[in-house]
Amino acid sequence: MFDDAGYVLDADQRRVAERLTRLAEDLRGRGPVRGVYLWGPVGRGKTWLTTVLFDAFRGRKRRLHFHEFHREFHAAYARHRHRPRAVDHAVDEVLGRCRLLCFDEFHLHDPGDAMLVAALLKALFARGVVLLTTSNYPPSGLLPNPLYHHLAEPMIDLIDGAMDVVELAGDRDYRAESTAAPRSNFERGRYLWPGTDDQLREVGLSRPRPDERRTLTVSGRPLRAEAVRGDLVWFDFAELCEGPTSTVDYLALVERYSRWVISGLPRLADRDSAQRFANVVDVLCDRDVVPVLIGERPLAELVADGVPVDFARTASRLALLGV
Repeated sequence: MFDDAGYVLDADQRRVAERLTRLAEDLRGRGPVRGVYLWGPVGRGKTWLTTVLFDAFRGRKRRLHFHEFHREFHAAYARHRHRPRAVDHAVDEVLGRCRLLCFDEFHLHDPGDAMLVAALLKALFARGVVLLTTSNYPPSGLLPNPLYHHLAEPMIDLIDGAMDVVELAGDRDYRAESTAAPRSNFERGRYLWPGTDDQLREVGLSRPRPDERRTLTVSGRPLRAEAVRGDLVWFDFAELCEGPTSTVDYLALVERYSRWVISGLPRLADRDSAQRFANVVDVLCDRDVVPVLIGERPLAELVADGVPVDFARTASRLALLGV
């Protein structure tokens, strides 16, 4: 599958490609198939290798970023929550008769989601859905907060029972080595520090006027935008990330606005707001939105020492922005 297409793989990628090739062969049969939980640092080729397998598979399949699927599943579960076997009905609604399901960026930070995700995985495996995931965490690193990690243990047991855990951790970070022109709208975004008027003019922006403020309704709650200009929305960091917002809210907003400005970005010293900001960056990158981030510090000083949140994926994505 990989050799026939002429791909040049390093040694670590080749080892993973061999396992994914066996997965592709197993999918041609009718018996039970173990999925693959593919994890490792950013920039090693997890997404690329997954894409090759997904494109080659000719059966019923679906591929989503995990937070996007989580949003769809949450909505479907809410519609069926008063019925017996609500999780099964929600899975039927979202996936139908899917044979191969690929999750990009599988992660779990919210303890409130742990039991529901475990029930979701149990339902998927009971149906014979074959799961291929990419993640920056091993299964044992899901829900890493030690206060809540025990809630993830049933889910981790399900993963270990139905999937092979495969690490891709080569020495080369291909994303960091890339010197090509921007390949996406997200990469056309900018990180501005300290955010002077001249810097704003360089990216075609001006500061919000008081009459541009808007109160948006997201998930039934008000959220104040500093400005709304057509397909552009401008938020202050405190409003967007220091209150009780969620990935579901960001996904709803990104459907309305394809250009985002986030100003007042401080040094990230609070775990919760740092995690929300990481979720925002995930959504903007995955949905290929053009962001302009206005920080109070240089990008290299964005995260304070000791903030207990995994920021490797977010840092890698922020490094794609022009400064």
